[in-house]
Amino acid sequence: LENFDYFVTGPSFATATMNTLILLGSVILITVVFGTLIALLTDEPFPGRNIVRILLISPFFVMPTVNALLWKNTMMNPNYGILAQVWMFFGAAPVDWLADFPLLSVIVIVSWQWLPFATLIFVTSLQSMDREQLEASRMDGASYLQQLRYLYIPHLGRSFAVVVMIEMIFLLSVFAEIYTTTGGGPGDASTNIAFLIFKQALLSFDAGVASAGALFAVVLANIAGVFL
Repeated sequence: LENFDYFVTGPSFATATMNTLILLGSVILITVVFGTLIALLTDEPFPGRNIVRILLISPFFVMPTVNALLWKNTMMNPNYGILAQVWMFFGAAPVDWLADFPLLSVIVIVSWQWLPFATLIFVTSLQSMDREQLEASRMDGASYLQQLRYLYIPHLGRSFAVVVMIEMIFLLSVFAEIYTTTGGGPGDASTNIAFLIFKQALLSFDAGVASAGALFAVVLANIAGVFL
């Protein structure tokens, strides 16, 4: 019981819990919104549509550690990263994303990997839409925004639930992206519950508190499961 008390009242617990919720909510919001937009953009036939869909889905198959290294060294490096080069091209000072905006950087990295999953689910769902209903709505003078509100969004309702449920389960345990890029820092700025348990177990060598934290994480995941 003292282990549980120490974990919950520790100085890093509140920050880690808040970071976990922010990461969870932000990634789900980004993937659902942009996944819907991409699915709608690629729903209508156009030359090379299948190739475009494959390219859009491919980031989901990249391993989390490789994904994190790609963003850390190729995109966000303040010296030679692509974003730094863009900033310097426009005469602005490069931003050290992982040091100045650590949690935002992790959110971007994780969103990039999970966006294809949401897109895949939504594309699959759109393929089952009743095309005659869409044609009838066009003949009745419905605008695209009206179709989006009354036909597309309701049809995607169950797909939204599936994406939110599966992403919530996996995003509660995000670890590799944080370990590879920010190391939970600066300080605890990008530490989530999973990384806090890792620090207690393998950096502080406190197996009792880490085990209490792990059980807390299990309870947290089950609470989320009940609501879902």
